[in-house]
Amino acid sequence: MKLMVIGGGGREHAVIRKLKEDPAVTEIYALPGNGGIARDAVCVDIGAKDIPGMVAFAREQSIDFAVVTPDDPLVLGAVDALEAAGIPCFGPDKKAAMIEGSKVFSKRLMEKYGIPTAAYQVFTDPAAALDYVKEAPLPTVIKADGLALGKGVVIAQTRREAEDAVRSIMEDKKFGDSGNQIVIEEFLTGPEVSVLSFTDGNTVVPMVSSMDHKRARDNDQGLNTGGMGTIAPNPYYTPDIAARCMEEIFKPTIAAMRAEGRPFKGCLYFGLMLTPQGPKVIEYNSRFGDPETQVVLPLMESSLLEAMLACRNGTLDKTDVRFSGGCACCVVMASEGYPEAYEKGYEITMDSDVAAQVYIAGAKLEGDRLLTSGGRVLGVTMTAPTLKQAIGAAYEQVEKIHFQNAYYRHDIGSRAMRALEG
Repeated sequence: MKLMVIGGGGREHAVIRKLKEDPAVTEIYALPGNGGIARDAVCVDIGAKDIPGMVAFAREQSIDFAVVTPDDPLVLGAVDALEAAGIPCFGPDKKAAMIEGSKVFSKRLMEKYGIPTAAYQVFTDPAAALDYVKEAPLPTVIKADGLALGKGVVIAQTRREAEDAVRSIMEDKKFGDSGNQIVIEEFLTGPEVSVLSFTDGNTVVPMVSSMDHKRARDNDQGLNTGGMGTIAPNPYYTPDIAARCMEEIFKPTIAAMRAEGRPFKGCLYFGLMLTPQGPKVIEYNSRFGDPETQVVLPLMESSLLEAMLACRNGTLDKTDVRFSGGCACCVVMASEGYPEAYEKGYEITMDSDVAAQVYIAGAKLEGDRLLTSGGRVLGVTMTAPTLKQAIGAAYEQVEKIHFQNAYYRHDIGSRAMRALEG
């Protein structure tokens, strides 16, 4: 089979590596891919939002199956356009991708169908929102309605921070039209859990749980990033909690989307908070999370391609989806200064005995040299029978990968270890 994967980050690299394991796969094209992905797939200079370009390429190359991974093309209708052109796809159509594309839509969906989430208010008028935050309990959470590169959420600790967030999103249009509406919701407390799941619109099959580390610095200090590392499985996500989430959140969400005439097929990401009152949804994503994918897929023992085809064809209930009982740790190596200003263009070198799965997120090829080209440069993943072993192995491998300006957190997985040991 000839496959096409849309996107160009570490998540796409992990997806491509996993798809390559399937004997049915003969070729993989990445649009646009990156310098590291170029060693595992044919990279094509077509942007992830260039839907006419990807459709034309898929037709020209007689692509058998396309995988649309990033949020923007999903919300823009890439799957609709490819399917209309006769190219079978993994990923939700435009109507279903709204579950991530609009926070207002997803909150109202949860409210309508009784899916546990934080209490909230929706505002379209900045003055009304500013009045509200003068009285709202602190901390309070302010979210832009639409996509904002994962940066459209502010946890305001003070009135001033809340007012600044409202003005920045709604008046200054920091995220463009994504800030035409905002959601202001209660601040939840408890351990966070990420659960990616396969679904064909009827059946839902959760993957192994994971824990992301969003803050730039050790001990969860510094600015929020796109993710500085992950571990799987998440020790807070016990079998009892998993069973409760299936009945109270996962199945009801799939049923709600079907009832709304928006059946969801693809990977649905559940961002959960395990509150004292029980698990609640913080957010939905309509695709694989990054960097969660980089610890979840290495633990998958069955065929990713078969699972993806089953999601598209409605046969997930008859498909073998298996994960190992082991653990995984991914440490993200970034450019010093990320997520703000950072320098790029430095050569990445690796010792000859690197044993990790190294997923490239921000790098380009110049000749045969791999150079940094982004804030998050790469993810270093190791699997092992125990979490302690996986963490230790990942950090051993990080020492064997070099580029000027490299920065990484030294405590990925430490919170999970405390949970296991406590």
